Amino acid sequence: MTDTALLLIDIQNDYFPGGAMECRDSLSAGKNAENILAFARKNEILPIHIRHISTRPGASFFLPGTLGSEISPLVSPGEQEEVIVKHFPNSFRNTDLSAILQESGITTLVIAGMMTHMCIDATTRAAADLGYRCILVHDACATRDQVFLEETIPARMVHASFIAALSGMYAKIVPTEEMITGIDGLIHK
Repeated sequence: MTDTALLLIDIQNDYFPGGAMECRDSLSAGKNAENILAFARKNEILPIHIRHISTRPGASFFLPGTLGSEISPLVSPGEQEEVIVKHFPNSFRNTDLSAILQESGITTLVIAGMMTHMCIDATTRAAADLGYRCILVHDACATRDQVFLEETIPARMVHASFIAALSGMYAKIVPTEEMITGIDGLIHK
């Protein structure tokens, strides 16, 4: 499966309990991402860790040099694994992600991470627009409540809405178990 890469997007300490921007179900999503990473390492799927560092004035999380900006121990990068630092929601913007994927002959991306409504959405749409086949592992992603017109939209609804919007045109949506047990069928369909 040398034409497949796993993008682990922003699975960083600030999104976990006690962090500056805690996501709903982040521990569950993080553990699923941990299982996918272990699977990828055993099955010639190239792991690429994406780490967001905030450079925006007034940012309150992922601040440079903080523990919150570090990648979660659940998905710690291996010594030889790529870590890409980004400063925007889209993991391709002003990074060398495209070059790494092209040099490695990658055509399929398995995507997991945080936050569903922001960096997962932006990166998945960009990847599909660039011609990559995307497999989005929905239970290895997490997000937060959002507010619109003074109404709070619960995180589970935000997550479901964004996953639904990506389904089909932008990505094949699967749970962790299906990704791990059925990867050959997912990639070769």
